[in-house]
Amino acid sequence: MISQRSLRLIGIVALVAGLLTSGAEARPRLENICTIQGQQEVRLNGLGLVTGLTGTGDGAKNIPTVRALRAALMRMNLPAIEAELKNADSVAVVMVDATIPRTGLRRGQKIDARISTVMGAKSLRGGTLLSTPLTSTASRNELMIAAAAGPLIVEDVQRPTTAKVLNGVDLQQDVQALFMSQQQGPIVTLLIDPNHASFWTASEVARVVNGEFTFESSGKQIARPVGPNVVELTVPPQYRESAVDFIAQVLDIGIDVPTTQARVILNPRTGTVIVTGEVEISPVVIAHTNFSVEVGQDPFGAPPKPFVGMVEGGQSRQSPQQLQQLVNALNQLRVPASDIISIIRELHATGKLHAELIER
Repeated sequence: MISQRSLRLIGIVALVAGLLTSGAEARPRLENICTIQGQQEVRLNGLGLVTGLTGTGDGAKNIPTVRALRAALMRMNLPAIEAELKNADSVAVVMVDATIPRTGLRRGQKIDARISTVMGAKSLRGGTLLSTPLTSTASRNELMIAAAAGPLIVEDVQRPTTAKVLNGVDLQQDVQALFMSQQQGPIVTLLIDPNHASFWTASEVARVVNGEFTFESSGKQIARPVGPNVVELTVPPQYRESAVDFIAQVLDIGIDVPTTQARVILNPRTGTVIVTGEVEISPVVIAHTNFSVEVGQDPFGAPPKPFVGMVEGGQSRQSPQQLQQLVNALNQLRVPASDIISIIRELHATGKLHAELIER
């Protein structure tokens, strides 16, 4: 007879096993590594005028500011000559920027505006942005897409020349993501994230999509890789009127973790070294200030020896084949991060580092 305690133990083991199994089967969805072409951010910008500053504006010596203030007064039926605007310390010409998210926005929706000085203003604290038309640099015409206005909030006291207007951008036009091309038929294009892009990944994405829609497409291949970061999808006839549903199903498909391209990311400012993928290094001997490390296979084919620390004469030897092993060895030798970064740079310069090197 099984005791109550044994039953509880069996239950716990079964629960843990279930969690481990579900974790092992869990796969990232295409939504995690892909976006849809046409879903892109739209940048809006324009030149505006901020008023209400307490003596920290551009000043009367900035002729463009005086002229902008005069033009604003004329629009309000308050004409004035430039000589009458001797004190422009309460006014500043600013650049106004806003970003429409890649999902698009409809007319009447609001987003934040970012404000930055253009002339000689020392601080935007306490200012108010007058109504400013915003256009898109991607647009072929100067059609106003949005208008920005409202009180400014200086978020960083160390940078009072930049500010934000919360919900200060009012969309005047619809900005929609055009995710389906009709030029060569009903085509949807998947863009693979640059950090995952490779010919293998594109081929794998096409394979899992074709496998998922085999029945709906009567056995036809609807996904076609056309590059390491692009996969074209032909929308099946039954989804032509509901392309959103089709895209939702595609992005929900699971995929085996794609191979990560070998990259080494260096940030000298913070002393950070990030190694992605299997970054290999060719045989080389690194001689530094008070140590040396030998990288490569043992001449007799023996496996790499574990790191054992400094030896007499300030030298240490081991045979790391991966960059991560070398970095671990250098860390155990307490080599400063700046020196590790310099060594990695030299490995890359001499062709011994087989990975893309990125510096932030």
